[in-house]
Amino acid sequence: MNQPPEITFSGHFMLEGRELFDACFVMPSARWTCLLGPSGVGKSTVLRLLLGLETGGVFMGNISSSDGQPVAGRISYMAQSDLLLPWLSVTDNLMIGASLRGETGDQKRAVTLLERVGLGAHGHKKPGALSGGMRQRAALARTLMEDRPIVLLDEPFSALDAGTRADMQELAAELLSDKTVLLVTHDPAEASRLGDQILVMGKTGMDVWPAPQMPAIRAVDAPETLDCQSKLLAHLRALAA
Repeated sequence: MNQPPEITFSGHFMLEGRELFDACFVMPSARWTCLLGPSGVGKSTVLRLLLGLETGGVFMGNISSSDGQPVAGRISYMAQSDLLLPWLSVTDNLMIGASLRGETGDQKRAVTLLERVGLGAHGHKKPGALSGGMRQRAALARTLMEDRPIVLLDEPFSALDAGTRADMQELAAELLSDKTVLLVTHDPAEASRLGDQILVMGKTGMDVWPAPQMPAIRAVDAPETLDCQSKLLAHLRALAA
């Protein structure tokens, strides 16, 4: 399997005549980068810029990949809302990307992924028949279904209970171990558990936060995880003050 690209993001973003952020960071190949920061500093805007979507502002900078190929067309993305199409079955929602590209969807893979996220018995249902947490798990399965080298996740586990969240974190870490991943999260515990690299975005710029030295995915109750979590939480509170 080809190594996924390293992604470099550098530049500043102007919104309504003022600078929202000035950021420079690298997403290492086949590693998880976790991005945290107070609301309104531009985390979701970073994702939209990587995706090549409209932002309502002006970006002056550069987004590039280590292999020199365009970034935007090689990304799978999971938004904060599930974005499932209500008129399609859950299984068909997983295969919507292939359908839109005029390809034949891999139904066997879709069924396998639904089983992995605990929805094996619900593939025939419409999204309206599922709970919010179940829809979020279906959206995660759809993101995994795309199997792209670059993956952007925007609060993908926020609607899940604690036990299911831990299970889905472990599943995502397993199935995305060979992808270049950017996870936007408000949860320092999540970043401390999953992040190979942790970035903290504030009003004055972006800093690298020291991640635990033990490999991800880390035990929730590991001393290194808890230490990183508590210090990161205190830092985020200070930024938001």
